[in-house]
Amino acid sequence: MSLPSDKSFADYDQALARVSGPRLPDTLDLYWNQGLLDVLFEFAIESDRAAFSIQPRFARLGLQVVTTLLFLPPAGAARAFEFHGNPGLVRLDPRWHQAALRFVESGFLHILDGKDHLLFILCLVIPFRRLRTLVLIVTAFTVAHSITLIAAAFGAAPDGLWFPPLVETLIAVSILYMALENIIGSNIRRRWLIACAFGLVHGFGFAFALRETLQFAGSHLLTALLSFNLGVELGQLLVLVLLVPLLDFAFRHILPERIGIIIVSALVAHTGWHWMLERGERLSQFPWPVPDAGTMASAMRWLMAALILAALLWLLRARRRKRDGNSARGGKA
Repeated sequence: MSLPSDKSFADYDQALARVSGPRLPDTLDLYWNQGLLDVLFEFAIESDRAAFSIQPRFARLGLQVVTTLLFLPPAGAARAFEFHGNPGLVRLDPRWHQAALRFVESGFLHILDGKDHLLFILCLVIPFRRLRTLVLIVTAFTVAHSITLIAAAFGAAPDGLWFPPLVETLIAVSILYMALENIIGSNIRRRWLIACAFGLVHGFGFAFALRETLQFAGSHLLTALLSFNLGVELGQLLVLVLLVPLLDFAFRHILPERIGIIIVSALVAHTGWHWMLERGERLSQFPWPVPDAGTMASAMRWLMAALILAALLWLLRARRRKRDGNSARGGKA
């Protein structure tokens, strides 16, 4: 037992000396809500190459339980962990394939649990449900959000408190815009460009969801990022595989296609509108950053990256159209 005023536990060596030293005197008045219980566990380690993992089940200790863990490997820098409740099995020094499997699962479950991303995908594919048409749209969205996801994970995104609510508001705006465009009418040329632009925004949203779990990647940061992105793509593929036949059936046997697109898009637009207002209200509570040279330089870099990405996708589309045109002329000949 120790008192909250005891500062020995700020350092591991001091904490070890404190736990191994004499206990508190029996005459000390220690109130139940003013004391700390510190425990020293000792395990025999047979090899300096042993793999360590922990599966804490501390969630029942309180309504909200936060575990802070410091791992000191024999060689290398100390590694800090902080997780809530019961995170399952935590590998303190994972192999690359262990990190990959964990983050593939995390990305897959995230896309299935993200209502805003699912609604955006729904709006994205409602008017274009043919495989050849969807390839370009989904590819543009995938490439764009992969770029911002990886860039944000490596610290290229703004770190101000205003940025996460801004991204969440823009995601709601993207849903509302796509739904309204479905109602008004869209074409494949405009749709893939819009998917690319909003994909950059959604990538930041994925990065926010990934931020707390990157601590479980160990030294395999890039592997974790690519694996998470792969999990997101697998989740999107599952959604498309289920969604496209369902929409085809509904528009073929329940509602005419044009009326069905308008009704579904109107319902999604209603949801996106309310999300935009709620998130915009939360965003307004944060002060906007004062523009300076660093902010302008960062904005210009992102703008240039977006333009380069759009140019690459445009060239890809032009090459594909040229190839399709050559195939069509060859078939006529």
